Amino acid sequence: MPNQKTMERPSSTLEIDPAEHNDRGASVAHPLDNPIWNSLHTEHRSFAVSNALARRYPAAIGPLSGIAHQSAANYEALRELAGSGGVVVLFCQEQPAPPPGWTLIRGGVLSQMICSQPADPAPITLTRGEVFRPLAAADVPAMVELAELTEPGPFRERTIELGPFFGIFQSGRLVAMAGQRTHLPQFVEVSAVCTHPDARGRGYARMLIATVMDEIRQRGKTPFLHSFADNYSAIRVYESLGFTLRRNLELAVLKNDG
Repeated sequence: MPNQKTMERPSSTLEIDPAEHNDRGASVAHPLDNPIWNSLHTEHRSFAVSNALARRYPAAIGPLSGIAHQSAANYEALRELAGSGGVVVLFCQEQPAPPPGWTLIRGGVLSQMICSQPADPAPITLTRGEVFRPLAAADVPAMVELAELTEPGPFRERTIELGPFFGIFQSGRLVAMAGQRTHLPQFVEVSAVCTHPDARGRGYARMLIATVMDEIRQRGKTPFLHSFADNYSAIRVYESLGFTLRRNLELAVLKNDG
């Protein structure tokens, strides 16, 4: 089990010079090079389950975790937070190289995309009697069900706490949603973009992403997101909304064998 949760006030800046490479603070020159770690050091610091060298979101929110860089000491610290048999998710700048005692369940190249200048997409009109609205706590069971069906990424019963989510309902059923995940001082991640297989091809994802982007930009921040690099259809949608490739990261879904 995780050792403890540190309840800390969010900070508007990273704790040390971001150009430094230090286990105890931001590890890279640009905060988006290590977005989970830096989110849990700043805007989402109050969510952090942490020790000296590793941080993660509570399991009820999801398995996203961060370390300053890959090292034996950092992986050992992460093991404490994962717990026996626990699963964590890292976004690495290089190939995942966990030491013995970890199993790589899933890997893959992630395209990190950023939208500095949004496009002006053609408006989408709902013509099937759909309802478009913000999502609330009462919608969580339907959100979890849709996420389990479509697998947009980790989604748990408390993921909704990470930021505003929006959804489209048809005949009372949630058929599409999108929201926010990691938050940094200048950036907010668009996430949980998913559409029920029966409702694809109607432009719901574009409408929802545009709404989430607008909410982010109204707060003076820049939207970014992650996609598997070979998810070409999703990337085309993101590009049509003004997202461009910033860099690639390596996904590591890891199970603690200890």
